[in-house]
Amino acid sequence: MSFYDPLETRDPEEREADLMDKLARQLAHAKETSSYYFHALAGINPFECTSREALAHLPLTRKRDLIELQKKTPPFGGLNSLSRQKAKRVFASPGPIYELQGGEMDHWRTARALYAAGFRHGDLVHNCYSYHFTPGAFMMEGGARKLGCAVFPGGTGQTEQQVQAMVDLRPDGYVGTPSFLRIIVEKAGELGADISSLKKALVSGEALPGVTRSWLNERGITVRQCYATADIGTIAYETEAEEGLVVEEDLLVEIVRPGTGDPVAPGEVGEVVVTTFNGDYPLIRFATGDLSAVLHGSSPCGRTNVRLKGWMGRADQTTKIKGMFVHPEQVADIARRHPEVGRLRLVVDNPGGQDRMVLHCELSGNGEALDSALVASLREVTKLRGEIAFAAPGSLANDGKVIEDRRVY
Repeated sequence: MSFYDPLETRDPEEREADLMDKLARQLAHAKETSSYYFHALAGINPFECTSREALAHLPLTRKRDLIELQKKTPPFGGLNSLSRQKAKRVFASPGPIYELQGGEMDHWRTARALYAAGFRHGDLVHNCYSYHFTPGAFMMEGGARKLGCAVFPGGTGQTEQQVQAMVDLRPDGYVGTPSFLRIIVEKAGELGADISSLKKALVSGEALPGVTRSWLNERGITVRQCYATADIGTIAYETEAEEGLVVEEDLLVEIVRPGTGDPVAPGEVGEVVVTTFNGDYPLIRFATGDLSAVLHGSSPCGRTNVRLKGWMGRADQTTKIKGMFVHPEQVADIARRHPEVGRLRLVVDNPGGQDRMVLHCELSGNGEALDSALVASLREVTKLRGEIAFAAPGSLANDGKVIEDRRVY
């Protein structure tokens, strides 16, 4: 086995102690240097936050709120410690949401993911992420440069020119979306072009279907994937074991119940929440809006960090019912009012064309005594009438959904 550095094979207890030490120092730094965290962490002593239990009591910052935060406190919502004037680059993702790049070469920590995908010093990397507005291309370029790789800035589109560049330059690997890699390989086949130098790829930005991975493997390209966001960078990455995604060493990752900041039980699907130790943009309990779950045990590849199952959908399941928005936070409020009830799932359908809400509740024993109380809570919290259905403990799907919209139009 080959590893990027010794951190990947640390004893989990040693890693956890290191993360908790970093957490306290990062909280102090964020409070001191970021206007947003000066207020968000008011009354919190950073050096008392040295456990995951303490971390779970800190407020979430939701990705979906960044647009409004940045409008109120332009351009970065006050979350940044580094000023715009000292940033290396500034990007705009759809929304718009603005992100900055600090002075670190590998600001988004992609070198580790590239190494796990087989990239090495001296390789030529054909980069097909966009160099326009968004940070995707620069995320990969920074990691590649840190590994000592040269980068060809292919960008997106212009498929025939991409093929010709591969024929001429003989790159060792590709970074970009899996769908565009397949388009390039198919076009090379049509043109009779030799791009056989391409032996490896690190893909992200969309799901990697098994059929696409197999198709590319059959053509001599080993594909690994990583899970990343524009704000945070690499969160987790695939290794040769191809069993889940190993969490990046320099991050604290939690899985919480959608609509809350409460950590779920190991293996349960929930929202991915990340705390970074980036001094320029210190995101604390940043709720990504993505669903995933922790895999049991360590990776067969020998890396000892926590593994995620991968991207499993979106956590923000807000829906409109009879003209009223209903949010996951409201389902969480009902759960807090009735702690004797287990997992909840609000199902919306429209038999006969009329919207209907049914709150499915896991409960041990008879639910008759709770029925009316839950109906009242549902009405009070959502301002809508709904029904209650009881289910056996563990019978509701473990997919992270707290609101399921089954309406057919």
